[in-house]
Amino acid sequence: MMTIYKWDNGGLRENSEFSPSCWINLVEPSTTELEAVLTHSDVPRDFLTDPLDIGERPRFDWDDNASILIVHVPTMDYENNEDSVVPYRTVPLGIILSGQSVITVCSARTPVTTAFLDQIRRVCPPSDIYRFAFRLLWHAGVLFLRYINDIHQRTAALEDLLHKSISNEAILKLFQIEKTLVYFTTSLKADTIALARANTARQLPLSEDDRDFLEDAMVEYQQALETATIHANILNGTLDTFASLINNNLNNVMKYLTAATIMLAAPTLIASVYGMNIKLPFSASAHAFSIVMGISGMLTIAIGTVFFVLSKARKF
Repeated sequence: MMTIYKWDNGGLRENSEFSPSCWINLVEPSTTELEAVLTHSDVPRDFLTDPLDIGERPRFDWDDNASILIVHVPTMDYENNEDSVVPYRTVPLGIILSGQSVITVCSARTPVTTAFLDQIRRVCPPSDIYRFAFRLLWHAGVLFLRYINDIHQRTAALEDLLHKSISNEAILKLFQIEKTLVYFTTSLKADTIALARANTARQLPLSEDDRDFLEDAMVEYQQALETATIHANILNGTLDTFASLINNNLNNVMKYLTAATIMLAAPTLIASVYGMNIKLPFSASAHAFSIVMGISGMLTIAIGTVFFVLSKARKF
């Protein structure tokens, strides 16, 4: 899908035709749309196709006619509903600066452009390409922080659930959240490197104001990276703690089962001995069964008492 925005009366308005100064937003574009943009802007074809690769790494590149900054931005996983444990992922977003136009290319819908439209429409025309691109990056960093905060709240809810009862389902959900945070931190690390390279690139004739806007975006990305790293480390420690609790509970169960097995071993041994077809003590007595069962009961009680005393003394 291709959407063209033109600066009109102090705001961005959708337009059906290309203009010398416009913002072209490409989301899952068709071949026809790509060819139309290539004809209008004369940018290299790989600038338009590289961001569509879901595995494309963040980078800064330039050509005689255009520059491109590819970053990973957060988006909702629209294949899952919002009630799923982690409905977030990252996708490459290409920001192409060509003449007085800005072209954004992404392989999936992302709220970054929506938030940008809601808050910037009366502030910056696309002809101010550097400020326009850097404010778009700033919104992506803010969105990262918002999603990370939401992930933290979901993690806290699962931890409260695990405090009441440890379940495999809740632990698996925490593991999925941990993977999401790892993906976030990996993307943010690569993004900060790409932004730093753009900040020092001689190919971008940035003014002091433009550089300030870029540094604002870099601050947001750095803050998001640090926040995601902290939450990932805390979650990793939480999972290790719950794993230790599960092992400790298993050890307690095995301890009690071992004690019960030992307590039952004495009467089992006596019953096995008195099952032999040989002459045994009390075999001629009319109360042989009662005597044998009494001895077995006393041995069981004695062993149980020993285990109880050791348990109170925390030696078992």
